[in-house]
Amino acid sequence: MNTQNKLIKPVLSALFLALAFIMPFLTGQIPEIGSMLCPLHIPVILCGFICGWPWGLAVGFIAPLLRSLTLGMPPLFPTAVCMAFELAAYGAISGIMHRILPRKKPYIYCSLLTAMLAGRLVWGASMFVCMGINGAGFTFAAFLAGAFTNAIPGIILQLVLIPILVAVLDNPKVLKNIKN
Repeated sequence: MNTQNKLIKPVLSALFLALAFIMPFLTGQIPEIGSMLCPLHIPVILCGFICGWPWGLAVGFIAPLLRSLTLGMPPLFPTAVCMAFELAAYGAISGIMHRILPRKKPYIYCSLLTAMLAGRLVWGASMFVCMGINGAGFTFAAFLAGAFTNAIPGIILQLVLIPILVAVLDNPKVLKNIKN
């Protein structure tokens, strides 16, 4: 394996991390639904699909913590901490599923939906623990609102955009040196 092949995944992962860092600035300009578009999720999920589960997990865990520590948004505890676990699950599960399933469009959706559900469950579990540490409660209604109801625009965007991007980027002619 030559040096170029060894460097492609770390370089692409850094690119996905940079996208996760700046995308909330772009969506934040849409007052009503900016945060509902889940802007950190897209680069993290793509990183899992394109670079593999270890890189998706790392980028997913680092992105919200880095934004919180450098910009103060999202607030570190419990929001960024819980998002770190959620996004790590997104990146890891999308990468694992994409590796084990055939690389065809229906399976891209299967991988994406599995990652989205698992990530939301991880977020709910981590919020339950973090809110318990704070002495507050985290109800099932709060979980449904945070994981699904408030995230509907982001869920729709992910279901439309990510399969298209994965199909394009997974083409051997586009990123021929990346093999999961």
